[in-house]
Formats: sequence, C-alpha cells, structure tokens
Amino acid sequence: MMLSRAKPAVGGTPPPGDRRRKKGKEVPQLEELLAQRDFTGAIALLEFKQQVGEEEEDGNLWIGYCAFHLGDYKRALEEYEALTKQATCNPDVWVNLACTYFFLGMYTQAEQAALKAPKSGLQNRLLFHLAHKVLYHPVPEYFSDEKKLMSSHQNLQDVTEDQLSLASIHYMRSHYQEAIDIYKRILLDNREYLALNVYVALCYYKLDYYDVSQEVLAVYLQQVPDSTIALNLKACNHFRLYNGKAAEAELKNLTESASSSFEFGKELIKHNLVVFRGGEGALQVLPPLVDVIPEARLNLVIYYLQQDDVQEAYNLIKDLEPTAPQEYILKGVVNAALGQEMGSRDHLKIAQQFFQLVGESASECDIMNKKPQLAWKLYLKMETSGDSFNLLQLIANDCYKMRQFYYSAKAFDVLERLDNNPEYWEGKRGACVGVFQMILAGREAKETLREVLHLLKSTGNSQVEYIVRVMKKWAKENKVPV
Repeated sequence: MMLSRAKPAVGGTPPPGDRRRKKGKEVPQLEELLAQRDFTGAIALLEFKQQVGEEEEDGNLWIGYCAFHLGDYKRALEEYEALTKQATCNPDVWVNLACTYFFLGMYTQAEQAALKAPKSGLQNRLLFHLAHKVLYHPVPEYFSDEKKLMSSHQNLQDVTEDQLSLASIHYMRSHYQEAIDIYKRILLDNREYLALNVYVALCYYKLDYYDVSQEVLAVYLQQVPDSTIALNLKACNHFRLYNGKAAEAELKNLTESASSSFEFGKELIKHNLVVFRGGEGALQVLPPLVDVIPEARLNLVIYYLQQDDVQEAYNLIKDLEPTAPQEYILKGVVNAALGQEMGSRDHLKIAQQFFQLVGESASECDIMNKKPQLAWKLYLKMETSGDSFNLLQLIANDCYKMRQFYYSAKAFDVLERLDNNPEYWEGKRGACVGVFQMILAGREAKETLREVLHLLKSTGNSQVEYIVRVMKKWAKENKVPV
C-alpha cells in the first residue's frame, strides 16, 4: 500500500528566484525513487535529509515503508513502534506495524496491532491471512478458528487487492488452478500488472508444468531481467527439466549481485543452491530456515534419509500435517524406514496409510507405476460421463508429471475437443514437445512422431505451424516417415 501525502513534497512549478538549473546530476526526488522501487536509495535520501535538517514530511513513516519492502522487517518494526508512541501518531500506522509483525512471525502482536487500526481493506486482508496462517499452522497463545477465516473472507470485495489476497490463500492451500483463474482474470483487465505473470508461473511450477511455467515467466523477465524471484523460479524450472548444474548456472549472476532485490531473496537462494548441489551444505544452511521456508524442512528430512539418520528425519517430520502429495509420500517413506529399522509394525502401518492417501485410485496407481496405457484403456472402455472426464484429466495431468508425455498428449487432445479451454491446448503443446524431446533422447519410438503431428494439426492455434515445421524438418533430416 502506497502512503498518501497531504500535499506534494515538490511543487509542479519552482518558486521565483529558484529557476536556475544546477550543474551536474540532480539529486533524485523521493517520488522518483519510490516509483523505481529503489528503496535503498529512498532510505539513503531520507536519512541524509534528516541529518542536514531538511526532513521529509512523514520521513520516518517512509523509512519504515521502504525498510518493509526491502525485507528489513526489524528496521521497519523499529520505525513503526517509535511512531505509535508519539501523541500525534497517524492511526493507519497500526496496520503497517501489524503487517511487519506478521512477516516476523509475531502473530499475536500482529492481531493486537491490526485491531487498533481503523477498519480498512488492508486490515481485513491481514486478518484474513492471520486466520489462515494460525488455523493451519497453530501458534502457542494465539487462537484462531474457521469463523475468523470465514468472517474475513466474507468481507473481501471485488477489487484487485482483495482478489490477489484470495488468490494467495488458494495458493497456500494448494488450490493452484483456482489461484491461476484469479490471476488470469485480473491480467485480462490489467495487462500492465506484469508481476502477476510470475505468480501464474509459480502456480504452473507447483502443478509440475515446468515448460508452461517457463513460457509465462519469460513475459516478465523480458521487462525485468534482474528480478530475484523470477530468476530463482527460472532456475527451479531448469532443475526440474534438466539438472542441478543447469539450475545453478541460472543463479550465478544473481548470487554475485549486491542489489537490494537479492538481499530480499537471499535466504531462498541459499536454500535452493543446497538442493541444486545435491544436499551440499545442508546442515549449515537448512536448519535456520526450517520455520522460514516450508520446503526447507522437507529437504532437510530428505538429507537425513540420505545419510541414513532415520531418527532425525522422523523427529523433523513427525508433527508436520501433510497437505500435498509430496508431503504424504515423504511421511510415508520416513515411517516405513523407521518401521524397518525398529521392527515397528505400527510405523509400517502408518506408512501404508500415507501411501494409500496419495494413490488410492487404480488409475492413479497405474500412472505412478509408469503403466499409463492401462489407465488409457480404462478410459476407452468407459461411457462418456463425469467420471470419464475426471479420469481424462487425471491421465492428462499425472502423465505429464510422470513425464509420460505420449498419453498426456492424447488425453489433453480429447479434453481440448470436449472443452475449448486454452489451458488444454497449453497442456497438449507441452506434452507433444515432451514426446519430441523423448524421441530425440532415444527414449520414445520415432514412429510416435507421426501421431504427435496428427494431434497438433487438430488444433487451430497459430503456434502449431512453427512446431510442426520444426518436427518435420528433423524427421526429414533423420529419414523418419511422417
């Protein structure tokens, strides 16, 4: 939220007698630095003006704002707490202080400060996130229930800020498609909101559509090539699509940067470099991040398992309430390992329950066992119904995740014919390109290319011609009949 000014700090017309131009580079104004999101420069300017007795209006408030956006929440906390102790404190400072407490994980203080602020959209959004955070990740001395969550939810309006807040809750609850729907709807009316492409790309990453994520991300990186968050996500996509070296290469320039943007994402980068390097430095980097980055706990558990330290892995994951398939699987693996090590039938039974929760349907088990043709045969035997449509979506999405691109492409092709949803085309395109990559790697029969081309040609999309041309050129050069 941008702080508003009662009057502009710099008038549109300079006063008489001050119209002379100064030689050399002019000192930037606060508004310019904020517009450029140069928060480090803005703080330097504000502090300099304080030292020379030319303090900016609401200077400390702006320092708190800039520190917050730099991720320096302790500095922001100092500024906001000091302001609340002044008799002339603007009541809106309380909600800024509450946001700072929230990012520091001080949830009880965050709610107390938020309730002292006037009612506003920001206050409601913060209470919404507080209720969700504490409801699903209980905090001592802080009570939350579903009523608090629903009350804040009902107070959300059909305005961009509130809808973005709702999308983020969907994301945190692993409802990635719902989040994508909101982001895309906002982007339709606000093409200039380029950063939303990063959010969409992150959702596709979570859905394991790494190539789709890359395409969406490229839109943002063309305009903001040095974004820490976007480059980090690009590196993660490379890790999934290729290997750790390719991912680390994407971060090389970023880690050498001293920009404020890098400072903001420094802990995330450190975490991901451990993953990209196969666990190197895990014990030095991951433990302090366990309660900061959700994946840090899971990756530290994996590291302990690799070191055969099953008990440490269990201690770290025993209180985790799984919400995603990876978490269920990991809890299952840890309990299975501990059960075998201790000869405990109870742990083995718990492990079995976790595994069943992940792959409880026969078709999903077929896909997970790399037998997607059985799931496809099951679909062909079914009559057209809601169940067959759900199975089709399962085959399309899960085969894609398991890199069984041929059956994924066939399923997305049928989905596209049934429902002209552009996301089905995106899925089919990615799957067809995936089949082509497998053919190039010698992991798929060359004859499959003919059917892939047939699937592509059934779509009236402008991108088809280029993809088909590339595939046909390769086929001609390698004497593959298509």
